[in-house]
Amino acid sequence: MQQDIPVRERTVLAVVGTSGSGKTTLLEVLIAGLAARGLKVNVVKHSHHDLELEPPHKDSARLRMAGAAEVMVASPFRFAIVRELRGAPEPSLDEQLDRLAPADLILLEGFKSYPVAKLEVYRAAAGKPPLYPGDGRVIAVASDQPAPADLRPGVDWLDVNQPQAVQAWLEAYLKKVSSNA
Repeated sequence: MQQDIPVRERTVLAVVGTSGSGKTTLLEVLIAGLAARGLKVNVVKHSHHDLELEPPHKDSARLRMAGAAEVMVASPFRFAIVRELRGAPEPSLDEQLDRLAPADLILLEGFKSYPVAKLEVYRAAAGKPPLYPGDGRVIAVASDQPAPADLRPGVDWLDVNQPQAVQAWLEAYLKKVSSNA
């Protein structure tokens, strides 16, 4: 069992669910809505696969492959930092969060085994069982199914096909977390 991860004074919510459940699609809508309201939202996307962020023939990839520990690629429009782990363990969630600029909300995509508050996206058509029955950190489920009769108290059930309602829930959650801080 992992230890609880201190999120310090950050508001962090993981959006979790099985592959194909619609996490990214829902996140796109939520982020656009929050950004339109003037909120700054950061995202950390977890992947179990290797990341290829640049073609191998580009200068930045060549420098990284030559042995640079980190390569920053910068332009007038954006910048990115690529760090090679070279066998070192994956950074902890707190280490990853520490690299981000301050924000009103940090959304995690994935990180379903991490002990943080979670919004699960569940679609029965994905063919996998939901996570919420076995994960007490799931505080809301956005689903295309009706709420089950045995839903654990304290878990909000949302219609994933009504993203405005999910956004309203998220905004209420942010207010609640802010007032408890």
